[in-house]
Amino acid sequence: MKIQLWSVGKPNESFVKEGIELFTKRISNYYAVEWKVIPMPKNAGKLEANILKIKEGEIILSSLLKDDYLILLDERGKSFTSEALSNFIEQRAGESLKNVIFLIGGAFGVSEFVIQRANFKWSLSNLVFPHQLVRLILAEQIYRACSISRNEQYHHV
Repeated sequence: MKIQLWSVGKPNESFVKEGIELFTKRISNYYAVEWKVIPMPKNAGKLEANILKIKEGEIILSSLLKDDYLILLDERGKSFTSEALSNFIEQRAGESLKNVIFLIGGAFGVSEFVIQRANFKWSLSNLVFPHQLVRLILAEQIYRACSISRNEQYHHV
């Protein structure tokens, strides 16, 4: 199974880049992993929020393969404990999925078409975070989940 971490927006800022790279490298000890930063459409700042979500959604949907398992990060999604996330990832691996994609949408969320395509909606928190920090938190939480599944010492109960 390959874990793909997708995010709409700009490349990583230097203040989070090092942490994202560290946790991504650690995840690679368990699964193949890669990041994909989906650039915002041209003239994004001049578009209405709804139009922007549709355009971003078209880019996202055109990048997905039919069998990709899409996990949408959404504040209305299901919450997990770290242990439950570990079990969730293990279950996906047990299903022999080729690609599991965690998607961080744009500043205004994602289009209804992307929501409908998502196989699962996950709420990282009830709080709202800047996209750059969500990338770092996501990478760390996936690494933590992997370490839990192997009974390693990173996660302390």
